[in-house]
Amino acid sequence: MISIAISSQKGGVGKTTLSINLAHAFARAGLSTLLVDADPQGSVGLSLTRQSRLLSGFYDFLADPAIPMERLIVPTRLETFSLVAAGQASDYEAGNGSSGSHLARVRAFLRNVSARRYDICLIDTAAGLFGVTNDVIASADALILPQQAEPLGIRSVPKLLEGLNRLRIINPRLNVLGVCLTMLQQGLAVSTEAASTLRQLLPEEMLFQTAIPRDEIYIRASAKGLPVGVLEDGGGAETVFDSLRAEVQAKLGKSRHQAHIQPD
Repeated sequence: MISIAISSQKGGVGKTTLSINLAHAFARAGLSTLLVDADPQGSVGLSLTRQSRLLSGFYDFLADPAIPMERLIVPTRLETFSLVAAGQASDYEAGNGSSGSHLARVRAFLRNVSARRYDICLIDTAAGLFGVTNDVIASADALILPQQAEPLGIRSVPKLLEGLNRLRIINPRLNVLGVCLTMLQQGLAVSTEAASTLRQLLPEEMLFQTAIPRDEIYIRASAKGLPVGVLEDGGGAETVFDSLRAEVQAKLGKSRHQAHIQPD
């Protein structure tokens, strides 16, 4: 199983939209996929199931690792797609403990998930590279960083790179797959200019070629509790996430090949 954390320095960058729809793209491609809501706000759960606040979830496991996985995993209509909600203990657990205080239990959670033979586990984390989010990244195999295509996003690049260096120290095997531009508005000069500047600032391999556009279709999909591709007019948006999935798989395949050919 490959575990991928999806994290950002700040909220409101389209992180949950990316998490839900990328997970759905993996599942549609035939990979057994689990989407974990590790954001105390419960954004994934609230988007996909209105009863998410009543479900046991990720933070309940952190509070009590004896909870069986059968109580946490929620199937969806798509056989290859399941999710774990944030859980009822999310408010308490997220606000208690510094980075590292939940590390052992996050790793135990991922071991339990892996034992159920999932191919991909995507983890939507809380904004900010600290606390439980830090523990998730310290436990995951790979990391995707959504970055809004706006001037403020450009100003935060030095801090982003500094944070990445710190994360690599915490988790030397972490595969930073790259930054994914989100909320890109092709008809808005400040948005396209911000995207262009970011492409110049970051190394080419650090930036996904696929960018997620700003589109009201994502709001409609969330309101209906569906990934965007399930909507009748969601085919175009679905193609965007299929492209992102292909990039992620290519990056994962490349890193595995490089690891294989390294001398002992």
